[in-house]
Amino acid sequence: MSAVAFPGRPSRRRTLAPDPEPSQRVALVSGANRGLGFEISRQLAAAGVTVLLGARKPLLGEKAARQLRREGGSVISVPLDVTSADSVRELAARIGSEHGRLDILVNNAGAYFDVDNQASSVDIDLVRQALETNLLGAWRLTEAMLPLMQRHGYGRIVNVSSGCGAADSDGTSCPAYRVSKAALNSHTRMLAAELAGSGVLVNAVCPGWVATDMGGHGGRPVAEGASGIVWAAMLPSRPAINGGFFRDRQRIDW
Repeated sequence: MSAVAFPGRPSRRRTLAPDPEPSQRVALVSGANRGLGFEISRQLAAAGVTVLLGARKPLLGEKAARQLRREGGSVISVPLDVTSADSVRELAARIGSEHGRLDILVNNAGAYFDVDNQASSVDIDLVRQALETNLLGAWRLTEAMLPLMQRHGYGRIVNVSSGCGAADSDGTSCPAYRVSKAALNSHTRMLAAELAGSGVLVNAVCPGWVATDMGGHGGRPVAEGASGIVWAAMLPSRPAINGGFFRDRQRIDW
């Protein structure tokens, strides 16, 4: 049976606009005043993107942004606490007013890598806090920023996840962190399916074990972990890579 065209009803299909040049793109990176988020901001800025460096503590955020500006990047420190609805709402309004668009969102803010805990004995308050930052913080920020992408039909959302949140991961440590990242993976898949064909691509990236304050010594260089995240943030529209879980630009199992 052929489809029926109804007069006056807009088609669901849309012609996607060309990808904006990197110099036209605006990116927001949460938890970016140090570690992985700082390096993600550095690499995006080096590619010509204007980077909004999100940090809970404005003084530390401005210090980090100033360093990247000295390196030649267009980097602006913005106050951002992903656990605060007011903070997220205020930032969305500011970006809309000052930039009129957001092309890239990297949900990097994360915490509560509870390596010494077990599922049978972990403090539930700790689990709740991990979910509030690692899952709900990313969810809250994405909902607030998505309209800024949809108005131009272009966006890249990258959720920084972890292989320990994969379904086949059989470790027993880090229960709060592990569950929060597994839930973030589920949210990634749902949102990607919802936005398929809209020009907004949603993917999750595991940076691997990197030598940051959270990861500790012994991990690989932060630049290597950040590069896969930046790759996902800069994906071309064609072919549309959407709804995947990646490590070092290679697809891995959920």
